[in-house]
Order: sequence, then C-alpha cells, then structure tokens
Amino acid sequence: MPLDHYVTLGRSGLRVSPFCLGAMTFGEDLGWGSSVQESKAILDRYIELGGNFIDTANLYTKGHSEKIIGDHVGHDRAKRDRLVIATKFSGNMHVGDPNGGGSSRKSIIEACEQSLRRLRTDYIDLYWLHHWDALTPIEETMSTLHELVSSGKVRYIGVSDTPAWKTTQAQMLALFRGWAPFIALQIEYSLLERTVEGELIPMAKELGLGVTPWSPLKGGILSGKYTRENAGTVKLDRSWATGLLADGKVYNLIDELRRIAAELDTTVARAALAWVQSRPAVASTIIGARSLAQFDDNVKALDVQLKPEQTAALDKLTEPVLPFPCGILDLLRMSHAGGTTINGKPSQLLPAFGVSKKGDHY
Repeated sequence: MPLDHYVTLGRSGLRVSPFCLGAMTFGEDLGWGSSVQESKAILDRYIELGGNFIDTANLYTKGHSEKIIGDHVGHDRAKRDRLVIATKFSGNMHVGDPNGGGSSRKSIIEACEQSLRRLRTDYIDLYWLHHWDALTPIEETMSTLHELVSSGKVRYIGVSDTPAWKTTQAQMLALFRGWAPFIALQIEYSLLERTVEGELIPMAKELGLGVTPWSPLKGGILSGKYTRENAGTVKLDRSWATGLLADGKVYNLIDELRRIAAELDTTVARAALAWVQSRPAVASTIIGARSLAQFDDNVKALDVQLKPEQTAALDKLTEPVLPFPCGILDLLRMSHAGGTTINGKPSQLLPAFGVSKKGDHY
C-alpha cells in the first residue's frame, strides 16, 4: 500500500495518507531531535512518496516544529493546499501565564493565531485538542472551536489524550447544538499499549472518529534495537524504558516480532507498525523519524501484511487487562451468542446475569 492510497478520516470527506508524518522531532531545541536540514529532507521524501498528512503541535520543540514546516511549504501555496496540516493547542507556550495554555476561549484563539503565523498559512486543516483541560467547561471549548471552523481558520477538529466519557460528552454537545464535531481521535496505541481497546477504540467506532495512533513503536522499544541478547548493553533513548524492558514479557513479544519479521523478510519495526495500522478504527498511524534513513525504513511497513496466525500470536502475547465493565460485557456478549466458557473454562456466572447455559434469558 503506498502513501497515496488515501483513506477518509473518520466521518468526514477529508482524505489522508495511511501513515501520518509526525513532526514532534523536528528541531533540536530540546537537546534532541532532527536538524532543520534533516527535517526538511524527511518532509520532502514524505511528500515525494505521495504523503499528505503532517502532524505537529504548538508545543513541539517550543514552536520550532511548526516553524520548520511553515518555512518549508508556506511559500508555495499550491504545495501547502495539497497537504493536510494538523497541529494542536492546550500546551502552554508562556511559562507563568495562567492563560498561556489550556482550552479556554482566550487561550485557544491566541494559540491558533500563533500557530497560523509559525506555519505561514491562513488555515489549519485539523486542529487537535491536545489534552483535556478539566478547569474549562467543555461548552466553552467546543463553541470556540466551532467559531474557528466557521471563520475558515480551521477546517476540521479532533481530540487527543482525553477520557472517553469527556470526549463523548463533547461530541454529543457539538452534534446537538449544530457545532463542528470531532472527526478524529489521537491516542497512544501499540502492542505495548492496548488498554485503549477498552473504551476509547469502541467509542471512536461508535462516534465516527478516525483513530490516529501515536507512539506505535512505544518510544522505540519495538524498533528492533533492543533484544534479549543485548539487554543492558544498548543505551536506552528514554529513561522510562528501563522499567518496561525489565519485564521479561516485553522480550517475549520482541522475540515473536523477530520471528514474524524473518518469516516476512522485513524488520521488527515494520511488523509492529503493520499490526497497529491493521487494527479496527485505525485510519492513519503517526510515524516519526529523527533521520531520513529511519523514515525510509519505517514507511516500508505499508507493504507488510501480517498473516492471520501472526496477528493472533501477537494478540495473545499482549492481550490487555481492560477496565470495568469490559469483562462483564464480554461475558454477556459471549453468553448471548450461546457460549458457556470463559478462557476455556466452564462459566458458573451466567445464571447470575439471567442467562442460561444455552445463551437464553431465564
């Protein structure tokens, strides 16, 4: 599948590439990331391959990420109009200013104007609520976003890193009041982060939100760089990964990915990315890269198609413990379908839920 095999994003007519280019690493202002020259080379290669979906945020590298994108494509109106540029608000760019971030009317409008200037454009294709601001009424946030859409400064809106119940409240409020609704959901999703399958993924399917996973390689843990054999000898890119790799189950997963990658003549990273992109409700997976070589390697994951038995093996190794009431709902669904076992064992709970062993109500 090439990058120009476009898919519609959620319940909208917006067409985007199956891999979105994540620009969080554009700029070295935080002591890591890609140089301006390398960032532009990655942008050029992505566009050359037919990619049209670029994701950034006002907070990424202190605004430099947006500026790199704007300086590179903003001068060419035709090129800019062919791209779907997404950015985010909520992050506070002004330390000490209580209104410098969050989701109030004042902060959203100011953040939008600043992003437009850095991106050198007069509109944002997709404007993300970066994370829920519990101190601002959701009515204020959604009405302000609707005004930005009505003004033409924003084309579509999306939501990131927000609880399912709050996202649903916001979406229903927008639909009932005739405001612009969310069309997409950005969440962390990978073989090592599957708890989103409890509520967020089903919510996205019900509400018509296209899912755009971030960190599909779990911060590089599933890149193929770390193996059981080199444990403790390869420097970790992120300190938090130490605890994760201390769990032997993670190496079991990496071993299985290596086995599958060998069968398919591909890499561990591509196999892990292919798993994410094949999940229900996923529209476009966000892939980041610090170098052109890394981008060229990972984008080839679009050509990888896991076999059913390979997907099943990965699913079994990473099956998440989902929050209440997911277990009960699964039990009821199974019983209504006529099942009498849970995890291969006879169920003693079905009568308690008014269900017979044949799946019929008492």
